[in-house]
Amino acid sequence: MALTTSDVPGARPSAVFAVLADGWSYADWVVGTKEIRAVDKSWPAVGARIRYAVGAGPLTFTDVTEVRAVETDRSLVLEARGWPAGTVGIRLRLEETTAGTRIAMGEEPERGPARWLHSRLTEFMVFQRNRVTLRRLRRLVHDQADRA
Repeated sequence: MALTTSDVPGARPSAVFAVLADGWSYADWVVGTKEIRAVDKSWPAVGARIRYAVGAGPLTFTDVTEVRAVETDRSLVLEARGWPAGTVGIRLRLEETTAGTRIAMGEEPERGPARWLHSRLTEFMVFQRNRVTLRRLRRLVHDQADRA
């Protein structure tokens, strides 16, 4: 599993979770997501989905991410579909620290070609992408705090 962590200084887990709970912000922090097409009103409840476009340049696919488990202000477990590549499980865990919040993001392929091609190289690439993803998430949390 590719595990990436990031600290969000000055933000409580509830502030970080507020961004995660806004399905329309997904494309603003998840690298590779181009556009949000729809968000279930029940997001982030278990079974709720985000429909989106993912890809680079003219190579674009539409798919969904579904909530598998949620603990408000503590964790969010997602299944992201990205056919034809397959599905990945994503686990976001929030831990309060003396300086703010630590986010741990784990991702691993579950079904399809992504699982068969899983290697140290693909884990390294996912780790690098998720470093940028968490940097974007941290920025959104601070932007929301600045607006409040």
